[in-house]
Parts: sequence; C-alpha cells; structure tokens
Amino acid sequence: MDSVTSERTTGPSTVRPALASTADNGLKIVIVGGFGVGKTTMVRSVSEIRPLNTEETMTRAGQDISELAGLDGLQRKNTTTVAFDFGRISLDARSVLYLFGAPGQERFWYLWDRLFSGTLGAVVLVDTRRLSDSWYAIDRLEHHGIPFILACNDFGGPVHTEEEIRAALVLAPDVPLVECDARDRSSSKYVLITLVEYLHALSEKRAASEKRAAAPAMDVKAETAP
Repeated sequence: MDSVTSERTTGPSTVRPALASTADNGLKIVIVGGFGVGKTTMVRSVSEIRPLNTEETMTRAGQDISELAGLDGLQRKNTTTVAFDFGRISLDARSVLYLFGAPGQERFWYLWDRLFSGTLGAVVLVDTRRLSDSWYAIDRLEHHGIPFILACNDFGGPVHTEEEIRAALVLAPDVPLVECDARDRSSSKYVLITLVEYLHALSEKRAASEKRAAAPAMDVKAETAP
C-alpha cells in the first residue's frame, strides 16, 4: 500500500461537515512512526479540514531509503514529509483533536521533540514488515512520558500475532494494539477513538490513585481535630 491516499478517500464521500467556529477544548495528538508507514495518509483520510502538509519531492538521500527497503509501495514513493502534517477532527460540538503527523526520515527526527510539546497522546503507526523502524518512536515517547497506542497499518505483508508484535517491540501489556488501514476514514477514526479512550482510562486511574493517596492524610486530620 502506498503512503498516499487511495481511491477510498476520493469523490463525494470525502465531503467534510461544516466545523464550529470555536472550540473550548483542543487536544493535540501526534502520529509517529518510520519512513513510509502511512502517517500523512492517516491525517489526510480522517481530517475534517483540508490537511496542511509539507511533502516535498525526495532528494537522492530519500530515494536511497526507498530503494534499499525494496518493499511494495515504498519503491513508488517519491515524496516525503519534511516538517509535519496537520489536520483536525471534531470530538463533539466543543472539543477537537489537532493531528500532527511527524516526519519519518531519520534526518528530520530532530523535529520530533518540538512536536511532542503539549501533546496529550500519540499513535505509533507501524508497518509490520519493518517492526524495527518503530523502536525510535516508542523510545522517544517513553522518554517524554507521552501515552501512546500502537496501530499496525495494513500493507498486505506477513501476518504477525499480537504476542509476536508486542514481544518484538517490548510493548507493555496495557498499551493498546490495533490493526488499521490508514487510507480508510472509518479505520483511522477507530484508531483515534482507541487512543482517546485509553487516555481517558489513564486519567481516571490517575485520579483514583491520587484520591487513595490523599485519604490517609484526611484521616489524620480528622483524628487530630479538636
């Protein structure tokens, strides 16, 4: 599968609904992963606005990456993201997700740390034919303490079990792992919904933990009160 939007996202079906002029809650999400895993495609497929992208024709250095990979889709890839992709999707009338697709080529990875600023959570998009390309993304997210989920993009490659993928990437048991087709809007939306639900669960877990930690202090105050 190429990293460009397929025919599934063309035609009348891609007409986006009108957006509210204001939003009370803006949530920043970053989509990261290796070169050519479909980050730009996912932003394009799901965004309710015309996505901003910084794709440029690859230089010789970028072309070498494709040729060395020797994989279907990558051999035909002649553009690359040099800064970031940007899109938006509404959660409800007052809340929106702002989507940032990070550049995949190693020479642009220095931009990632800036993109992570203010990020609520992340999607690590994976091509299961090249699992090792995901290690850096996971490492940087863990370094910054940013929660993430793993989404395996469908490139028609060999099928791996969830256990095999988790073992290869040393993925924690509680980190959600889903399959997707980044060209398909409903599939990309499912990935984002999974991330939002995961972030909500983490928030509730953190709140419960803080409440339990505060309980002994309240008990001591009650016992010492005159």
